[in-house]
Amino acid sequence: MGTMFMCKTVLKHMIRQKKGSIVNIGSVVGLKGNAGQTVYSASKAGLIGFTKSLAKEMAPKGITVNVIAPGFVRTDMTSEIVKPMPEELIPLKRIGSPDEIAEAVHFLANASYITGEVLLCDGGLHLVL
Repeated sequence: MGTMFMCKTVLKHMIRQKKGSIVNIGSVVGLKGNAGQTVYSASKAGLIGFTKSLAKEMAPKGITVNVIAPGFVRTDMTSEIVKPMPEELIPLKRIGSPDEIAEAVHFLANASYITGEVLLCDGGLHLVL
């Protein structure tokens, strides 16, 4: 719900300006699912659907809407939840960093001809799930 409320708030200004970019943060699990994460997977899948629908609505107004789908990212939360960290599962053999996700967000925020896309930023994890 927070994403929807935030989008509603910023879209008022973007529509007036006839331009803008929204980049939501989803998860590879929203595309692939994961045992033990049913509710999380469903919420992220819903976010992806929301993003695509909003992209269709906002494109004629000059606003792009996309979503980043990270895999494992080294944060305080994942360090406590996932032990040991699953580097061996990931084709690139390492956990992503918050800075790498930020780079993907920056790319989509500045990509004026990309909308309605899901950008996987997961070290190739989606290839093995």
